[in-house]
Amino acid sequence: MGKITGFLEYERKIEPYKPVEERVKKYEEFTIPLEKSELKNQGARCMDCGIPFCHSGCPLGNLIPDFNDAVYRERWEEAAHILHGTNNFPEFTGRLCPAPCEEACVLGINEDPVTIENIEKNIAEEAFKNGWIKANPPHKRTGKKVAVIGSGPAGLATAQQLNRAGHLVTVYERDEKPGGLLRYGIPDFKMEKHVIDRRLVILEEEGITFKCGVHVGVDITADALKEEYDAVVLCSGATVRRTLPIEGADLKGIYQAMDFLPQNNRRVDGIKWKGEEINANGKDVIVIGGGDTGSDCIGTSIRQGATSVNNFEIMSKGTPERPENQPWPYWPMRLRTSSSHKEGAERFFSISTKKFVSDKDGNLTGLVTSEVEWTHKPGERPNLSEVPGTEKEWKADMVFLALGFTGSEATIAEQLGVKLDPRTNIQASVDDYMTNVPGVFAAGDTRRGQSLIVWAISEGRQAAHYVDKYLMGKSDLPLKGDGDLPRV
Repeated sequence: MGKITGFLEYERKIEPYKPVEERVKKYEEFTIPLEKSELKNQGARCMDCGIPFCHSGCPLGNLIPDFNDAVYRERWEEAAHILHGTNNFPEFTGRLCPAPCEEACVLGINEDPVTIENIEKNIAEEAFKNGWIKANPPHKRTGKKVAVIGSGPAGLATAQQLNRAGHLVTVYERDEKPGGLLRYGIPDFKMEKHVIDRRLVILEEEGITFKCGVHVGVDITADALKEEYDAVVLCSGATVRRTLPIEGADLKGIYQAMDFLPQNNRRVDGIKWKGEEINANGKDVIVIGGGDTGSDCIGTSIRQGATSVNNFEIMSKGTPERPENQPWPYWPMRLRTSSSHKEGAERFFSISTKKFVSDKDGNLTGLVTSEVEWTHKPGERPNLSEVPGTEKEWKADMVFLALGFTGSEATIAEQLGVKLDPRTNIQASVDDYMTNVPGVFAAGDTRRGQSLIVWAISEGRQAAHYVDKYLMGKSDLPLKGDGDLPRV
């Protein structure tokens, strides 16, 4: 695979960023694409490693050495065919996935791993540029009708796979446009929305119907769905937000990240906002939560013109290297610094917010924190304790809570009679993705909890196979690990 000595000859290289002072003026992607000759060299770094552990690192089971080899040999159309055999939307994952495949790369044991994610993105872009990605409707229809609830990556993957099997698929989305968190959660500077729109054109041309502005469980009942469709697939995500139940949590100026980010994305899209406007311009901002959503709040606040941005994380500061208890090829909890972090935010670790402070009119003016420490005993859960004498008050005009999600919204589950698991996710077996209600399936974050885009697509593909089998008695749709190219 690749060039036999490529990993010895070429260093890892990723797309460089435009300067901070330039990119923070716009809500646009700011990476500078590599030349095709450089991408060829990056593909050449893929080793003939015998056992490609990158496969185990990728929830989709992407045939990574195969498309790397095709890029090295400048067979771009072949690379696109290989990549789309396991991944419906590589233009999404190539921009947004944290690349667990790279952490599992054999070369990464003692060198910088292959730039798998960036190669994936460029394969997809080359395919769109050259018109290789075309609508491919099924040759015949089964007459079976399937409703997919939610148009995020899990819902879109489910819909495309079931449509390929010949079923009539309708996707329901409560927002104005399809895409779920891809559209309303991910800032445009990470992925511009025309990237979603061009794929949606393909899906619609293949015969998938999208019904937007329809809140399932409110605008249409579960009984109506079961009456009209032969199967229902719940892909509505894990959207119940985690709160911070401390003194002052209801003050003016404290917002959930997923109120802030969708509003700004709509503003960028030219959609006039009718409710309270959340704008960080001229504000001292504190973002509580050190994950991707917190990072997105940072980048958006800076672009809106925040005076200052601080980021609080209750966990300890990670190390740049792998922790000893997380050896290769496992995903390591190391320190990760995003492009947004580098745009002007200051980060604080092992810090817990104790209460919010306000003026006499109930407006946020600051918050009080204390430092914390974590202790670990073998076989027990980590223990968190406050460090005495470390209280500190911080000035803040605006706080964003980026604390993750606790589970799925229960409205449609209750109407369908679907059971929830102890974490309030929709309970569905990984063996067939079916819930306790025959004909009702679940996939993505709504089944497994808050997770990665690559897991969402994988779940959608897996679920589609079992929905097809339920409807037809058997299925030719590929499962992870089959190594098959798309069947239509």
